[in-house]
Amino acid sequence: MHSDRLIDPTTMHTTDPFPRQEQDPPGLTAAMSPQPDHGEQSYRGAGRLNGRRALITGGDSGIGRAVAIAFAREGAQVAISYLPSEQADAEETAVWVADAGSDPLLLPGDLRSESHCADLVHDTEAAFGGLDLLVLNAAHQRDRGGIEQLPTDDFERVMRVNLFAPVFLARAAVPHLRAGSSIITTSSIQAFDPSSSLVDYAMTKAALVAFTKALAEELGPRGIRVNAVAPGPIWTPLIPATGWPDHLPGFGRDTPLGRAGQPSELAGAYVYLASEDASYVSGAVLPVTGGRGL
Repeated sequence: MHSDRLIDPTTMHTTDPFPRQEQDPPGLTAAMSPQPDHGEQSYRGAGRLNGRRALITGGDSGIGRAVAIAFAREGAQVAISYLPSEQADAEETAVWVADAGSDPLLLPGDLRSESHCADLVHDTEAAFGGLDLLVLNAAHQRDRGGIEQLPTDDFERVMRVNLFAPVFLARAAVPHLRAGSSIITTSSIQAFDPSSSLVDYAMTKAALVAFTKALAEELGPRGIRVNAVAPGPIWTPLIPATGWPDHLPGFGRDTPLGRAGQPSELAGAYVYLASEDASYVSGAVLPVTGGRGL
């Protein structure tokens, strides 16, 4: 049955300039203006992930929250990892996961810790009886005034959160994944069109593309698919916590669709890659960029 109601993607979400604002990392949803849309009122599930057991890093807010809500509404059990300072966001996400009929598992801690990453896999398996979907989404980024201003301690944080943690988590999870399982990484448009002010973040996102493709080649014969989503400019707490308040009024306006994306507009990409609809898709990078090319 066809619908005559078409929605213009250029005006589907706000096109107003974002007001100047700044938060300390990692940023919290409640302090954002305007509030992001995670699909709380719009996402409709269709049972595409019934019985699946998912672990989502950075699942408390932003893209991770949108994925957690969508996975739960598609029938999955959902565990989310997050920093202890993000407890308020995690609890809000848990409300929406529970509303979908899934009992959420909240797993606070620091992904920079190798042992914590191993514990995340163990605790998810213990609670759910297994693990089928691993979404490697958490990331850290900060504005860099130039390579000479890149502080070593924060550079190491970016590397450990964005790169070390996915390796630690995949290494812990893979021995337990069955055929039909799926790993999804969150890369970025920055992997293909890097900004000098995000040099270290862009490096990690490019590396995740290589990681995704190499892991897909390794795990394909075992029936485990590995893919990436490459978001463009998306309105999440990461943005006001990046340290570029003067950049926000123009954020996302350089895309062909003329606006930033909302987390809700990413959810369908992750659901697709996690579901049997994508049974022949592995080693792929799915762009959700408002029309900007990879």
